[in-house]
Amino acid sequence: MPTEKLTFTGHSGDTLAARLDLPEGPHLATALFAHCFTCSKDIPAARRIAQRLAAMGIAVLRFDFTGLGHSAGEFRNTTFSSNVADLRLAAEALAARGMAPSLLIGHSLGGAAVLKAVRSIPGVKAVATIGAPFDPGHVTHNFAEALETIAAQGEAEVQLGGRPFRIRKAFVEDVTAEKLAPEIAAMKAALLVLHAPLDAQVGIENATQIFAAAKHPKSFVTLDDADHLITRAADADYAAEVIAAWVGRYLDLRPPAPPPGVPEGITRVSEADPAGFLQDVSAGPSHHIQADEPLAYGGTNRGLTPYQLLAAGLGACTSMTLRMYARQKGWPLTHVSVDVMHDKVHGQDAKGAHDRIDSFVRRIHLEGDLDTAQQERLLEIADKCPVHRTLETGARIVTELAVPA
Repeated sequence: MPTEKLTFTGHSGDTLAARLDLPEGPHLATALFAHCFTCSKDIPAARRIAQRLAAMGIAVLRFDFTGLGHSAGEFRNTTFSSNVADLRLAAEALAARGMAPSLLIGHSLGGAAVLKAVRSIPGVKAVATIGAPFDPGHVTHNFAEALETIAAQGEAEVQLGGRPFRIRKAFVEDVTAEKLAPEIAAMKAALLVLHAPLDAQVGIENATQIFAAAKHPKSFVTLDDADHLITRAADADYAAEVIAAWVGRYLDLRPPAPPPGVPEGITRVSEADPAGFLQDVSAGPSHHIQADEPLAYGGTNRGLTPYQLLAAGLGACTSMTLRMYARQKGWPLTHVSVDVMHDKVHGQDAKGAHDRIDSFVRRIHLEGDLDTAQQERLLEIADKCPVHRTLETGARIVTELAVPA
């Protein structure tokens, strides 16, 4: 997906770094993503979720809070309240581009921040939290051994994720004083709570408390054995797909009319794993599958192969064509299934002895009280399937190089 680097001014006047992941097709909505405590906008979970939503037509802005990642300023001078202020300013920066966010997504402490900020950001219709704490002060358990020093000396250096950070007394006092229950109860936006039962950093009881405090519409989805940082690609993909499917009930994600001459719109294939061959295949905002190659061919076997997808298209078109014909005739066809096998065989008309052509064998299963004449007629109709005709007659393929935005 195309990604645009941009900056905006944070709460303290410092320049904050952001990435805007944009759909290659129609822009249907905008989301604002808040990352976890001391993380950055570029952690794998944020990147994968943003890319997956962009494939569904939802632009996603992810940015580094003050003093983190590529943003200017000092982390030691920030508080939970300043993070919320940065979120509001990020939303204003999007609104200034005509892309005001209608969806907020927050991971861990970022989830608590979006719950706090949502009522002050106009136009937000939906909020999704991932592994969020009900009590923002929960984050202090990450440096509990330094709390006495911070209280006595005003600040202390702590190790978080293998990196040194200076935490000040103002941060501790601010984050422990914050109470989200009233904010959640007064929230007008729809809420989706995503949480892993085995989350070792933020326990599942936090999800229960957030869910209980919210009014409907609200939903909860478990992330099973995912870790707190959602480091596995499959878990991030799942979270993104759940968010995209859920938010369709609250945002208008209807795409505009397809371009002239493209009645089914654009099918977009985007590389998902450059180390192998995994591909994300999207057809508009509603349909998504994955394509891959078997392990023996250097893939990760997480999706159908290209030839299996081609066979699936032939089989699906055949089954649909038979159903449509039987329905028009009023015939008692109760079920259709089509087995498709693909191979390369020597062509009888091939010019060279070693020339091979592709062969697809369809085995059609018909169920219902059909007589022999009806079965034979349906077999004839199978050859009138549009995809069958396309494969038999061939198609013209035009290849163009896309012009960078």
